Amino acid sequence: MTSSSAAFARARSEDRAALVGYLPAGFPDVDGSIAALKAMVEAGCDVIEIGLPYSDPVMDGPTIQAAAQQALDAGVRTTDVLRVVEAVAATGTPTLVMTYWNPVESYGRVSGRSHQRSGAERFAQDLANAGGAGLITPDLTPDFAPEWIAAADERDLDKVFLVAPSSTDERIAMTTAAARGFVYATGVMGVTGTTQATAAGVAPLIARTKALSPAGADLPVGVGVGVSSGAQAADLAVKNGIGADGVIVGSAFVRTLLDHPDDRAAGLRALAALTEELAGGVRA
Repeated sequence: MTSSSAAFARARSEDRAALVGYLPAGFPDVDGSIAALKAMVEAGCDVIEIGLPYSDPVMDGPTIQAAAQQALDAGVRTTDVLRVVEAVAATGTPTLVMTYWNPVESYGRVSGRSHQRSGAERFAQDLANAGGAGLITPDLTPDFAPEWIAAADERDLDKVFLVAPSSTDERIAMTTAAARGFVYATGVMGVTGTTQATAAGVAPLIARTKALSPAGADLPVGVGVGVSSGAQAADLAVKNGIGADGVIVGSAFVRTLLDHPDDRAAGLRALAALTEELAGGVRA
């Protein structure tokens, strides 16, 4: 298990931002998602987010929804997600699961049987056993996350919570105090893959997040939602004192595979090319 903070520290030592890449597990299928994520690692991703396909994805835009639904229709389950985590984490790359809270809360529930451990505890243990670094929880805030925080702290798992342009200073302070690994700053309001984030638009949120983080925490800030090109990644990672410590890309990777439904090899080549472009951007 490797915390994402190690990847951010390495990127900082190289005077650049980290590249964080996302794909849903089981898209285009389980083995295909493993191959795709490994291709992204080889082409320059510093941290990997693996999406847990869910039927009510309130933050996901149409591109990621289409991929997640394909995985669900194929019967992908949480155990498959953990298998993907194990395969990708074995590369030595910090690997997190991005998931809504319901699948975690209900994990391992068996009708008619009682469990001494909560779903959060069981999920945290199985995630740690698979080599996962932690969770990104878009619909869970720290004040409603005591079970997850306790389970994660016991196993040294990353707890990545989100802040948004609409977040109050009080909420940002609470979120950064509870986070470990990094904090996820949504570059725009709205769902993924529909609006482009800009440095000018997200700079105030980055500055507020850094200013309101606990003293001495040095918590990295990753910016996501709406990043799709190397030029945009470079723009968000500018070295002006308030640039993003990490650039998070999801919909652009998913769209690349969706554009090659009948030629997996071509899809992997296109995915690698996009990763290389984005990796060049965070190094620009």
